[in-house]
Parts: sequence; structure tokens; C-alpha cells
Amino acid sequence: MEIVVGIDIGGTKTKIGLVNKEGTCLVQTFFRTRDYLDLDAYQLQIKNTVDGLLQELGGTPIVLGCGIGAPNASSKNGTIENPANLAWKGSTPFVAKLKEKMPMPMRIMNDASAAALGELLFGRGKEMTDFIAITLGTGFGAGIVANGKLIDGFDGFAGELGHVDMNLGDGRLTGLGIPGGLEAYVSATGLKRTIVYMQAQYLDDSRFRNVAFNDLHGEDITKAAEEGDVLAIKAFDYTANIMAKALANFTAFTQPEAFILMGGLVNSGKWILEPLNTYLDQYLLEVYRGKVKILESGMEGKTAAICGAAALIWENHQTN
Repeated sequence: MEIVVGIDIGGTKTKIGLVNKEGTCLVQTFFRTRDYLDLDAYQLQIKNTVDGLLQELGGTPIVLGCGIGAPNASSKNGTIENPANLAWKGSTPFVAKLKEKMPMPMRIMNDASAAALGELLFGRGKEMTDFIAITLGTGFGAGIVANGKLIDGFDGFAGELGHVDMNLGDGRLTGLGIPGGLEAYVSATGLKRTIVYMQAQYLDDSRFRNVAFNDLHGEDITKAAEEGDVLAIKAFDYTANIMAKALANFTAFTQPEAFILMGGLVNSGKWILEPLNTYLDQYLLEVYRGKVKILESGMEGKTAAICGAAALIWENHQTN
């Protein structure tokens, strides 16, 4: 059996799995990224985790390689450069160093671009030539497919749409210091910041008035909305409004058939998706209205990012 190691490096969690040619994650696990601030210690944890998964899978699988999705990753240079939500600053030769510990074919790419490639090979993108994959986790990521090809960019950094300045009055900073940048509002972290903002703007009672920022969690905000918490509902509406403006602007560049959403914020379901669809229809240019779909990932939710990373290797092993 042939398999590929898929690694999704997030600001909060590092998810690792073994993925077959159908895009099924056979075994998976995760560890907390922030528990390993030293790069060598972090990569040793990756190696130990992969070894453990191979033992769990059993048999004698043929490992074709390792695909890695990471914030601010250059697919051309094999580096991670000045990521907003990771401890390693400057330019980190991530692939070269990891190959010393795990000698095998290896590719790295911006995590959202890897997710887009995963959708193209294994998910909803199989039937499309033009779409944008959006990852809504600790930050906001985007992977762009146009004319059936992933747009990688000159230096491998295409799709950093989370740091587009939305020209919003309060000018929240993104992790890269962009005032009014999209991911400061539209992400799991951004939603938490909006809950705090709503407490200052409105006097409505809310369960969150007695909750510290670090104790806020996305699933709690969703549950509160389901229970009628006014500030939670307003926060989702506010987030969806900003996101819709951004997606309407992005549509003008490549005219995607769909935006494919994945990540923790998507788990909020109708509370984010229903207002998003309503606002997007308002903000799109007339020529685009009714033509752009909002879809959830076609890959299994908990393993979508892992399968996207594995697609970096599987892309070169596809047969007709």
C-alpha cells in the first residue's frame, strides 16, 4: 500500500496523518504547535509522531513522501518566512532541516494553497476549474485555482488575502501588523476579538461579560448564538458582513465558481453561512450575482488540511 504523510502546521495545532491515493486519511493525530518553540525540538516531535502513526497503521506501507501545509510557506524555496502565528521568525529552511530527520521526497506550501490543491484532487474542486479555498482557523488563508491550475506566485507566496487591508475604522492589527487586515476580523481569533468589541458597543446582557478573552472558544460562541445570546448573534453577523465584502472583491480578480470554506469557524454553521450568503449577494457586482457559490469543503472536515498537504505529493503520482 502506498501512502503519503500529510502535515498541517497551524498556529494552535499541528495535525499529521497518513493519506492514501483516494485522499482518505487512514490514521491521524495532532500535538500543540506552541509546546515546541525550538525548531529542532518541533521537527523531532514531527518525526516521532510520524513513526508512531506508521506503527499504528501496521503492515509495510510504501511512503511516497511528505507534504506540508504551513503559514507563510514558500513552495519555491522550501522555507517558512516570518509567519504571523508561529514562533519561528525570519526565513526558516524548514524542508531542508526536516529532510535531515526524515529523508524522503518533501514539499511545502502555504497551508491554504495546499488545501486548494487537496480540493482539486480529492474534494469539491474535482469538477471545477475556478475556485478559491478559504481556511478559517487561527488566521485567514486563501488558495486560488484559476483555469484548472493552482496560482502559486513568483516566489510561492500567492494568496495572502488574510492581510488585505479592509479599511475598517477600528484598524485591528493582523499577525503581520496590517491595520484593518481581514484575518483580524474573519478567523476564529477575529470572532473572539469581535465578541469583546460587541461588549463595548452594546449594553445587551450576554454570558460573555463574565468570560476572560483567553477563556473564549468558538464553539462556546456558537452555542451562545443557538441559545439566543444577542452579542453572539451580532458577532457572527458582523464577521459575515466583512467576509462578504472581501469575497466580493476577490471575485473580481478570478471570477471563481465557488468559495470552498474549511476550518474551525465553518463549524459555526448557519450562524456564519446564512448571513455570509445574504451579504455576498448584496456586494457582488451584478454580472457575478447568482454565479458564485459558498460551499463547505468536500474533504472530511477533521482531515481536510492533512489531505490537502498530502496532495502536494499525490499530485505527482496521479494516473489517468
